[in-house]
Amino acid sequence: MSRGAVVGGASSGLGRAIAAELAASGHDLLLWSRNGAALDKAAGELHAAHGGAVRTLAADAADPGCAAAVATAAQESLDSVDVLVLNAGGPPPSPPDRTDPDEWRRTFQLLAVTPIELTTALLPGMRERGFGRVVAVLSSGVREPLPELCYSNSGRAALTAWLKTVAAAVAADGVTVNGVLPGRIATPRVESLDRTRAERTGKSVDEVAAASRAGIPAGRYGEPAEFAAVVGFLASPAASYVTGTFVSCDGGMAKGVL
Repeated sequence: MSRGAVVGGASSGLGRAIAAELAASGHDLLLWSRNGAALDKAAGELHAAHGGAVRTLAADAADPGCAAAVATAAQESLDSVDVLVLNAGGPPPSPPDRTDPDEWRRTFQLLAVTPIELTTALLPGMRERGFGRVVAVLSSGVREPLPELCYSNSGRAALTAWLKTVAAAVAADGVTVNGVLPGRIATPRVESLDRTRAERTGKSVDEVAAASRAGIPAGRYGEPAEFAAVVGFLASPAASYVTGTFVSCDGGMAKGVL
């Protein structure tokens, strides 16, 4: 019986790359995001390339009903949910001293409430089977808050604290809980952030990207497949003794030791 994996934000970017990594390692997939048409296209490509079952669900992590819908679809469409990848698009940039209460509510639903509710719904099956992998796509802003990304910094930090707490509660049952912190990975989200910064500063997008690359020891933006490989390891049986960790995949960008 193939292992089953649920991957959020799988229509593009990091989620799409993670889905490809897990499909290549033999997982059946449930892919979900807001963009149903892009999901269906990704599902067709992954099935053609790897042959496994790939199902999709259009759902918005900012919707309070999202977690229940994804959990139900996963339990109905997969033989078992062995891997859960928590991933959702980020909220918009904002000056930290000029935030909006409605955007705070949306952010915490998107980045904390929905992933926590979804994980809580799927953990019992993992614990009963004695195997489970929960991997969250977070942000370097969890460790070093990023200017203008106060919503993302805060929402992802809340999720990180919960993941660290629940990791200890389920470790003895064979379930691991980890996170991966991307730096500047070449995705549509990072392209959008570069454009926003260019508009705000009056610089070109190329100038903004060059300045970002100058702060990365590797000298370049990462590729989504490089990030997905880290997630793939944490989702594998080989990572059975790694839990409660938050791993940077950022070309050496983070300055801190931990």
